[in-house]
Amino acid sequence: MRASYRFIIHGRVQGVHFRQSTCEQAQRLQLDGWVMNRADGAVEGLACGTAESLTQLHRWLRQGPKLARVDAVEWIADAQSPEPGFSVRRC
Repeated sequence: MRASYRFIIHGRVQGVHFRQSTCEQAQRLQLDGWVMNRADGAVEGLACGTAESLTQLHRWLRQGPKLARVDAVEWIADAQSPEPGFSVRRC
């Protein structure tokens, strides 16, 4: 069974390859969705996939790439079903 979650990552998450690294992780986990920078300095995304893959992504998001500093992760169930594949969106 597939589920969808919207996530918002707060901290030093822009300018540290957070979006691209998230996209790579999501693709490895065979998730669908997207990730983008927000004007407020956070990173936002939507991920859809199996519970196991979503749990792995959620765990990874709490840490992010090595240059990032994650202060908070919002992880909210969402009813959206994104297009197949995972991509980086431009804001």
